[in-house]
Amino acid sequence: MTDWDYVTDFLVIGSGGGLVGALRAAALGREALVVEKTAFIGGSTGMSGGVLWIPANPHLAPGGVQDSMDEALAYLADVVGNPEAGSTLARRRTYISTGSEMVEFLEREGVRFRHCDGYSDYYADVRGVRGGIARGRSLECTPYDVNRLGPWARYLRPPAAGGLALFTGEVATVVLLRRSRRAVATAARVAVRTVRGRLRGQKLVTNGASLVGQILEPVIHRNVPVWTESAFEDLVVEGGRVIGALVHKGDRTLRVRARDGVLLAAGGYARNKSMRKKFSPQPNNAEWTSANPGDTGDALRAAMRLGTATAMVDEAIWIPTVVMPDGRPVLVNGERGKPGAIIVDADGRRYFNESVAYMEAGQLMYRHHRETGGGVPSWLIIDSRHRSRYMFAGSMPGRTPREWLATGFLKRSETLEGLASICGLPSGQLAATVRRFNRFAAVGVDEDFHRGGGAHERYQGDFTHRPNACLGPIDKPPFYAVPVYPGDVGTVGGMVCDEHARVLDTEGHPIPGLYAAGNCTASVMGRAYPGAGTSIGNSAVFSYIAANDCAAHAAAADHTDGVEPSAISGPSDTEPQTSGGTHG
Repeated sequence: MTDWDYVTDFLVIGSGGGLVGALRAAALGREALVVEKTAFIGGSTGMSGGVLWIPANPHLAPGGVQDSMDEALAYLADVVGNPEAGSTLARRRTYISTGSEMVEFLEREGVRFRHCDGYSDYYADVRGVRGGIARGRSLECTPYDVNRLGPWARYLRPPAAGGLALFTGEVATVVLLRRSRRAVATAARVAVRTVRGRLRGQKLVTNGASLVGQILEPVIHRNVPVWTESAFEDLVVEGGRVIGALVHKGDRTLRVRARDGVLLAAGGYARNKSMRKKFSPQPNNAEWTSANPGDTGDALRAAMRLGTATAMVDEAIWIPTVVMPDGRPVLVNGERGKPGAIIVDADGRRYFNESVAYMEAGQLMYRHHRETGGGVPSWLIIDSRHRSRYMFAGSMPGRTPREWLATGFLKRSETLEGLASICGLPSGQLAATVRRFNRFAAVGVDEDFHRGGGAHERYQGDFTHRPNACLGPIDKPPFYAVPVYPGDVGTVGGMVCDEHARVLDTEGHPIPGLYAAGNCTASVMGRAYPGAGTSIGNSAVFSYIAANDCAAHAAAADHTDGVEPSAISGPSDTEPQTSGGTHG
């Protein structure tokens, strides 16, 4: 196949963590092209908190946090479990050793990180787990002025924090505004930071918008083209080697040549109803996901057609979720672990630690549903004290929208027996469950599920509450209930890759020219989520590794292939462009 519309060295499908791969390739002297399906750059990364979980990163030791390869490996061994496809010991070692290197590279390119100090590893202090760090291994970006991007700024998704310069690592404290002077002081710092930026004419963003913006800026400066509204359709293979891809842009399907290789970093299939029905645990019809609209499995389907090895395709980054009256899924991550809340099944019984890490919470909901038929949906039960103290589904403490009650989204009763009747739960059992839980809350020890034992559980709880930040009685009427589902922020599972990010075939051999990173791959973290930023870290680090491997092979080989590009342009004339690649 010699009739190419565009020729580059390194083709990146997806503009989230894949941006790191494109930037690294350009820094190593290779031409790169990024292809993004939607109108926005950043994918699910741009909608997220923008956190990366990077063990032994360069921001830990200066703050007095000690970490090492051995500690991180021990932690992964206990949390993730035995090595398996996608999560081999070699991939774990490479992730840890290269993650810190990637951070240093990005900072040389102008990206600015800060340690999310106190944002604990999700299993730190959990019994039987070695190597967890209560102060956390996670990084996030400093506030970023999107004015620096010029016309490219319109390609960023709206930031997760709206117009506030709020760090992801500050959220757990700020939501306790009614409970703590520390929370008030933190909120004041956020306000000052936001107002100061506006007075200076800055348009500050944090979270995923900051991360994407800060990486996009050097991508632009290094003349890497980014095509938006350009859908990847399929891989082009010749002689067993991936040599390019078909990309639909405008009204044309373009043939894009990738001389070094193709990196698939386009996320999972969370929005694809047919794939969810085929691969996801049931019930699941893509109605409870908060993933970005472009997360439809295009890259994974192409890889499967090629015959790549796959693993853990049924997995997702589960987060307990409620469905609002208008049908929108909203995450209830902090709400479920605060004092005065429990989750019960269709029989009115607790069946897991409500404060456990969100991915595990969703797994437990599905496991219980398989075993009993009563886990999906479950019910989140709170009392009026919880409603007056804590945010709930985006509503401020003490302010319950009338629509919630009028539509039946939120159930309310003056008695637990009445609440059970409204929800269709056994009234006697729900009351008995609450009585038992209240006894635990009084002494601060959850004898059934050890809630509040881990550092991250306490981090998401209420640090002003004693004796246990996660346990408080449910005894102040009226009582409330809402059905809760195993929602997600994206599927995570797919292509099996080696430690060089090379995609493997079913015999375990690398497919020449094909690399993958992020949620379309079987994660290096297996079926676990060790800490905040695991997903973005996985995508960014292995995208960086893929670029390194491609460049190393290019340096050792002659790329002359006699290809003459045609006169088809890449980016449209109406969007910001950079030079790079070869086109007419």
